[in-house]
Amino acid sequence: MGFIKLHILYHASKEPIYGVGIMEEIGRHGYAVSPGLIYPTLKSLETQGLLKSDKQVIEGKVRKYYETTEKGLELLNESKKKIKELVNEVLN
Repeated sequence: MGFIKLHILYHASKEPIYGVGIMEEIGRHGYAVSPGLIYPTLKSLETQGLLKSDKQVIEGKVRKYYETTEKGLELLNESKKKIKELVNEVLN
């Protein structure tokens, strides 16, 4: 699983996220991502059952919020183990 997808799953496991918000979060880490990358990724993660969405009206506009599903949490936890193993190998 790629960095962007892991980042999305992680943040969506902490609180509901939305497209522009996660783009800004990823941008704070020095990565420039476009709506053309984020929105299809969110949709793909939802289609795979890793995210679930809920539409809310914010200031008169519909905003789609995403949260990590149980399946997404399982994948995130498996990925964390693999990341720790890789980091330990590289740094030791």
